[in-house]
Amino acid sequence: MKERWLPVGLIAGGLFLVNVVARLVVRFAAGNDDDKQVTIGLWALFAVGAVMIPVAFWYGRRHPMLRLVADLGIAVVSACVLAVLVGPFVSGATPFGDGVGLVFRQFFYFVGLSAIGAVLGVLALMTLGWDYRSQSWKRYIDRAGTKPRRIVRR
Repeated sequence: MKERWLPVGLIAGGLFLVNVVARLVVRFAAGNDDDKQVTIGLWALFAVGAVMIPVAFWYGRRHPMLRLVADLGIAVVSACVLAVLVGPFVSGATPFGDGVGLVFRQFFYFVGLSAIGAVLGVLALMTLGWDYRSQSWKRYIDRAGTKPRRIVRR
């Protein structure tokens, strides 16, 4: 159980940490300047997507695609829920202070850019032929290409 959910929790924690750092930068560096706040928020979302590229690359080498999608999906959604519901308290606001529409936009932006980053990481992995399925096909071809065992007649 620990071997499966510990990496998922660490990934979710890392994504949430990126969001918390961005919110602290917004709180202390941007002040009340809306343009700076939006710019920092966009860079934070791109950073979340950029973090997902090597994570998906690393995770895809070790696990089948169905497990990769499930585990990374759970990590991203849990990090997103934390970022949307707990993150505003870091920056001195409340989650639903600006309305429910903003909460849904944050959720969809976070999940969307994380998914784009994960897809780019998996595509790079497949292009190199290092994904789980390509490696298992390679092992099968190597094993099937050997000579069969010679049958001895008596």
